[in-house]
Order: sequence, then structure tokens, then C-alpha cells
Amino acid sequence: MLDALDLSLNLDKQSYKEQLEDLMQQLRSLQQSCWEEKIPVIIVLEGWAAAGKGTLLKKIVNYMDPRGFSVNPIFAANEQERMYPFLWRFWQKLPPKGSLGFFYHSWYTNCLEERLFGRIPAVQAPLVMRDINAFERQLVEDGAAIAKFWVHISQKELKKRLKKYEADELEMWRVRPEDWQQEKRYQEYSSLVEEMLTYTSTGYGPWTLVEGDCERWSRVKVLSQLVAVIVQALDQKRAKANAKIEPIPPQKELLPTEPNFLAKVDLSVQLSKDDYRQRLRDSQIELRKLQAKIYQEKVPVIALFEGWDAAGKGGAIKRLTDTLDPRSYQVNTFAAPTEEEAQFHYLWRFWRRIPPGGKISIFDRSWYGRVMVERVEGFAREKEWLRAYREINELEAELTAEGYVVVKFFLHISPEEQLARFEERQNNPFKQYKLTDEDWRNREKWPLYDVAVNQMIARTNTPVAPWTVVPANDKYFARVQVIQTVVDAVKMELKRRGKD
Repeated sequence: MLDALDLSLNLDKQSYKEQLEDLMQQLRSLQQSCWEEKIPVIIVLEGWAAAGKGTLLKKIVNYMDPRGFSVNPIFAANEQERMYPFLWRFWQKLPPKGSLGFFYHSWYTNCLEERLFGRIPAVQAPLVMRDINAFERQLVEDGAAIAKFWVHISQKELKKRLKKYEADELEMWRVRPEDWQQEKRYQEYSSLVEEMLTYTSTGYGPWTLVEGDCERWSRVKVLSQLVAVIVQALDQKRAKANAKIEPIPPQKELLPTEPNFLAKVDLSVQLSKDDYRQRLRDSQIELRKLQAKIYQEKVPVIALFEGWDAAGKGGAIKRLTDTLDPRSYQVNTFAAPTEEEAQFHYLWRFWRRIPPGGKISIFDRSWYGRVMVERVEGFAREKEWLRAYREINELEAELTAEGYVVVKFFLHISPEEQLARFEERQNNPFKQYKLTDEDWRNREKWPLYDVAVNQMIARTNTPVAPWTVVPANDKYFARVQVIQTVVDAVKMELKRRGKD
């Protein structure tokens, strides 16, 4: 692939000047169009050291409105960033809708330098590239445009430029020891690049290979392709806006072939008060002991709570955390996305709350809102919540592959029990704040939510992140089961690591 590039291609100064001026004017106009159409644009600049990426970037942004772009220089992950999944830091840097985000190096660092210098094992590379492809596809399907460039130069040109920079006291700081390693191990690095290009050049995020020996040629090629990518994204956005979409009636009952997980739950199970107190205490003490191992072994834990209104999620979370050291856990409550959160992919706000190794993160509501409340209430279009099943499975597979414990609870109660709890709240001045008009409206849509919950379980109940449907008519039973399930999941991960 790289060998097929003609590195002798060049552009004379006059042609370069004319084309550059025209392209930059187009880009400036397109920046405004992206803002108006609320399209986020992600530009990935990869290539050899001294390939001219920095100079190219400076040329581009000099013509643009600085309020509408961000530049993200990416270096090797620091100690804190290594406590998270490798894509975590890149989710934090994504541009909002209508803005451009330049990545001077990117998530592809894990495919190249990290591998070249042995910071990640070769066997991990397929998983890294799988996660990258999923990441880019999720962004594009959500409306983002991605332009990826590999600027290629010959080994001779690389050596020449590194020597030139080292001899210039104003430029010598740019040359890293790793850059010289690229030159010395040029063929080895080239093979890693070839593999990366082969497995990550997709329909969602194709690579553009840029002949970089002539910097004028490379700048014009990058700009031409960037303009083309943005124009295409704008055309697609406008075409979708003009397309007529016939609304599909909501599914009010499961098909005969679909499993009804909720109907199989035995809601009659219960614990006596004395039994509850003893089992709760035993489970809490066991979890408290495990918290030390979680911290020592840097095990990240996510306990995720979904369930019917008034099912007892708050009470279960309270008992789960009662004996834990508050410095090592965080409870995250999610409602409707804020104005800022709505400017990003819907998973963005959850990635910001992913815990580092050694911490426990409790999610009161979660990314499953996409396939429940957003589906039922019409906040997400059908194609958006349908593809969310795959996106969620990809997210949870990525987390568990990184050693995360992901425990998912759905607290199930009967409609009769919910009504009794609603009325009890309504009649108790100290609990009235817990009951809202929205709770009553959701109750009227019980059949729609019943279908959504059952389909959610069916489509996201995976071996690495299974669902636990908790019978919650009896709060005592539900609380003990929640804690014991977390205990068992943590023990299983510690055993897998040989630390039980």
C-alpha cells in the first residue's frame, strides 16, 4: 500500500499558491456551514515524524475562525490516563456539534508507537483496532464527519529532515528520541502502518494516503480531501433533512417468538426482617473487605441500575454504599441530557463518568435510557435506538476487555406494587418530592415500557455483561441480592486475575 505511493509528486510554487488560496477560502466557508448544520468534523493527522503535519495544521487554522475549532496534540498516555480504557481520553476531546476537532496524532498511537516500543503486546492490537473501528462508526452514524490522513515520506527524506531540525536551535526541541527510532526501524514501523491502514480504513473512516516528500503537494492534497469530506457530510445532512420518514407505530406487546424475561420473575420472594438484617450485614461486610482488594488490584467496577419508577433503586444503592469508604466510590445520577451533553454523541456523557482502576462507579440510570425512555417517549428516532443495542454491547465489551467489572441490574416490580408505592408517597409529606407527574405518565405507558425492557434484556444480555433482573416487590430481598451479586462479580474478576 505504502510502496505504491509516488513520492516524487510535486507542485510548483505558483500552482501551489493559487490552489492553496482557493482551498482555504472554501474551508473557511465550510466551517460556517458546519456550524449552521451542527455537524462535528474530526480530522486525524497521522504520519511519520517530520512529515510536515505541524506546518500543515498551522496553515489550515490560520484561515479559520478560532472559535469553531480545537487542536488536540496527542502524546503517550500518562499514568492517570492509563487507569482508564485507552479511548477514554479521546472521548473527552471530541468536538461538539458544529465544531472542528484536529487530532495531531490520535487514538492510532496505540496501533503504532505503543506497539513499536512494546508498551502494548502485539496480541492486543486486534482488539485495539476493533474498538477504534466501532468508535469511528458510532460517531459517523451519529452525524459526525471524519477525515483521516497518513502523511508518508521516504526513509531518506525522514533522516534528512530530522538532521535539519536537530541542527536548528529553534527547531531541535521538536525531535524526540522516538523520532529517530522511527528512522532506524523504518521497515518495522512501516509494517505496523500497513497493518493499521488495512484494518482501519473503513467505509465510515477511510484513510487518505498523502505523498509527503513535497510539502506543497501534501498540503494541497490534504486540504482538497478535507473539503471533499465536509461537502459530502453537508450534502448527506441536507438530504436526510428533506427525506420524509413515515412514523412507525410503537410495539405494544411482544411477538410470540420473543422471550418475556419479566414475566418469568418470581415477585413473591421475600425475606423476614431478622433474616434481612443478618444477610444484609454479612453481604455489606464482605463487600467492604473486597473494596480493599479492588483498590489494591486496580479493579474498576461499574454497578448500573435500571428499573421501574419506585422500584427501590435509591434504597438499594444506599445499602450498597453504606459500609464502603466514600473516597473510593462515586454515585452518578443521570436524567435528561443537559444542553452541553446534547452537543455530543449520547455515550459521551457516560464516558466522562467511567471510573479509573481501583474505583467503584454506581450509575443511577445509564446508557440504557436510549433504548427505554428515549425510545418510548420519542426522544430518539427508531434508527437511533435500534443501533444503540450494538453500540452498548461494544462499549461494555470494551470495558470488560480492559478488566472492568460491569454489573447490570433491572429492579422489577408489579404494576400493583408500583401503584401502592405511588399512593404511599403521595400521602407521605416526607416522600411527596419523590413522586412527579412524569411518574404517573410513565405508568400509563407500562405496556410500551414492558416491551422495551424485555427487548433491551434480550439484545444486551451478553456473557461479559449479563443482566440481573431483581425481584423487587420485597425491598429486603432486592437489596440483599444486589449487594451479593456485586460481591460475586468482583470475586470472579479477582479469581480471573489470580488474586482471589
